[in-house]
Amino acid sequence: MPQQAAGPSQPPSLRELLRSPGYGRLLLVSALVGVPVSLAAFGFVSLEHELQHLVWESLPEHLDYSSPPWWWPLPTLALAGLLLAPIVTRMPGRGGHIPVHGLGGPPTPPIEVPSVVLAALAALPLGAVLGPEAPLMAMGSGLALLTVSSAKRASAPLLAPMLGAAGSTAAIATIFGSPLVAAVMMIEAAGLGGAQLTLLLLPCLLSSGVGALVFTGFGHWTGLSIGALSLPSVPKAGLPDAADFLWGIPLAVVIALVVVAGQTLGHRFAVFTSLRTAVRTVLSAVLVGLCIAGYALVTGRSPEEAALSGQATLGQLSADPHAWSVGALLALVLFKGLGWGVALGSLRGGPIFPAVLLGAALGVVVGGLPGMGTAAGLAAGLAASAAAATKLPVTSTVLATVLLGDQAADSMPLLIVAAVVAFLTATFVHRVAVGPPEGHASPSPTADRTTG
Repeated sequence: MPQQAAGPSQPPSLRELLRSPGYGRLLLVSALVGVPVSLAAFGFVSLEHELQHLVWESLPEHLDYSSPPWWWPLPTLALAGLLLAPIVTRMPGRGGHIPVHGLGGPPTPPIEVPSVVLAALAALPLGAVLGPEAPLMAMGSGLALLTVSSAKRASAPLLAPMLGAAGSTAAIATIFGSPLVAAVMMIEAAGLGGAQLTLLLLPCLLSSGVGALVFTGFGHWTGLSIGALSLPSVPKAGLPDAADFLWGIPLAVVIALVVVAGQTLGHRFAVFTSLRTAVRTVLSAVLVGLCIAGYALVTGRSPEEAALSGQATLGQLSADPHAWSVGALLALVLFKGLGWGVALGSLRGGPIFPAVLLGAALGVVVGGLPGMGTAAGLAAGLAASAAAATKLPVTSTVLATVLLGDQAADSMPLLIVAAVVAFLTATFVHRVAVGPPEGHASPSPTADRTTG
């Protein structure tokens, strides 16, 4: 049979695309952009961590409190709302997109980066129940776009989203503690295949790899804390048995329902703050403070455990899960979950980190039941919550694997099942609770795939 001649509509092969001069320059720029983006990310997370330490440790100690009193979140969150209000109403970019809309979206124009950074520094250290991942990604994409002129971006429509994705990957790799998690997130969020996927992945791998090297080295050199999502110690895990799956599957369903409930609340508050934004942003921040204070009043524990992104609390929970009573863990899920839902629709930050803590807390609760150990419950909770929050089950499994370290190998079957069950549950329930997403074309390869 004679070979059919290539028609003018046949797309170029991967080899032809890789050998094109423009793509070679993109790879070089992506490798180079990882350096300034990682340094900027280092400065951002270090400053955010130092401000957090000042607000939640140094100031209470200066006022002769061994830990923040129960009412501490009320003035701190009120201040966060007051600082955030003019940013989200007057500055270009309005402090970045609302967290409940996810991590994806078009590349951030460089002119909007200052408002993103200021909004994150106004909200996160003062107790907003959100993470730093979304501001980091926006900052990374905006800084990456500074490397090419606006005329060049206009003449090459794919340049901006691909370079923006590379910058976002370099930034997000720093806070997830692994370039692999960031790269897998880009693969799964892109929704592409074949040559297109390879073209997107190579710049992301280069920028995140170089960025992680610079970020880690700079952290060791300065000795500053960067607050990356990590678990210094985790319970020893064994091979999962039938009981682990019998408990793990309904656990994943419950976690997905909790996450979708928080996201649904976030959508309601996004509508609420769309009118009279300044006043309602302050009111929402105060409401987040009330949720955190409620946790401290009910449990008698520090309000810091329910405030902030949850990175520190997650490390404490995994290191010593038996230091928490079932009542305290359920109160954490209730009050932090409510605060997270309000913050998702009104403040600025990332949606993933608090959700992971909520899932871990529920996992430890179920892990104390007969037939399922704490290690298995924690592992399933990490994977299920990340999958429900991001709608990216592969990324969530990799993230849980990185967090569990050498204990992940035995837990891998349970991780995968929990992530898939939570993803399916969250996908179906979210569509019912919020309704189908509005149809719109997004110019970014990662747009709206990691949405809440």
